[in-house]
Formats: sequence, C-alpha cells, structure tokens
Amino acid sequence: MKNKSMLISVGITAALAVLATGAAISAQDKYTLKVPNGLAFSEFKGYEGWQTISVSHNGDLLAVILGNPAMIDAFKAGVPGNGKPFPDGAKMAKIHWNARKNETAPGQPLVAGGLHDVDFMVKDSKRFSDSGGWGYGEFEYDAPSEAFRPGTQADTPPQGNDAKCGAACHTAAKQQDYVFTQYPKR
Repeated sequence: MKNKSMLISVGITAALAVLATGAAISAQDKYTLKVPNGLAFSEFKGYEGWQTISVSHNGDLLAVILGNPAMIDAFKAGVPGNGKPFPDGAKMAKIHWNARKNETAPGQPLVAGGLHDVDFMVKDSKRFSDSGGWGYGEFEYDAPSEAFRPGTQADTPPQGNDAKCGAACHTAAKQQDYVFTQYPKR
C-alpha cells in the first residue's frame, strides 16, 4: 500500500511538472523574435514604459507612438524642425490596436480594442547608412495564439525581411529626418 501511494505521488508530481513545462514552453517570449536580417524585438525592451510622442487614428486602427529618452530629448530640443537630425540611439515604438466604440462612455468614443501590431524604428547612422540612418521592424500580433511574429510581404503594408522594410514609405518624410510623427504641445 505504501509503494502504491508513493507511486501515485510520483506520478502526480511528474504530471504536474510536464503540465508546467508545457505552459512555460507555450508562453511566447516576444524578446526572442527578430525580423530576418533585421531588428530584434529585444532591441526595444522596455518600450511599454516610454513616453508618448503622439497618437494617431488611421482607418480601423488606433495607435500610440512612444519614444525612448533620446527621442523625447531630441523632440524637446526642436529636432527635426531645427534642421538637426535625430541622434543615434533614438528609438520609437508604434503600438496599433483595432479601434472599437466604447458604447457605455458619453459620446461613444473610439478606444483601443484588440492589439494589432507593434512597429519599431531606431536611428543608427552606421548600421543603416543606406536607409537614411534608420532601421525599421514590424511585428504582427495574433490574438488567438497571444503571440507576435515578424511582418511579411503578405501583410498590409507589405514588410520586407530586413531592417529597411519601412525605408520606402519614410522617404516622403526625408525633410523631417524620415520621421512622420510630430511632437505636439503639451
């Protein structure tokens, strides 16, 4: 009887260990992701706590654009309006959510719904000398799996497999050092 109880205890412990390991394996560590030949999610660790630069609404998406301290300091110093470029090390993150109407709030404003994707930019004039000094990365979010994946050519807009995927679009903002976002008064 004692051996049977011991066997049951060992079996339960082993089963729980397997379940815990499976849960740990299935939880994604977004910081291990990388755009092939491009930016790694880990280069932007802590972006969730960066200061807000601005917000935007485009079609069905709402976005908040965040900047690391180097980016915020540059904006506060007047970049790019003062004719100076953003410094190397300046980083931006743009978090997109599907817009949804808040039915219970006065005026039924649009608010953030499900996460859609996260875009990143980093200024590194040596590493990205052939794309205006900026590197780009885009990571799509899949709600059912609660996981990110690097953007692909099948996404809208299409994303190339390198850190220059945003360079073509951002050429239109060359006069603003390739940055569309403005830092509004507070």
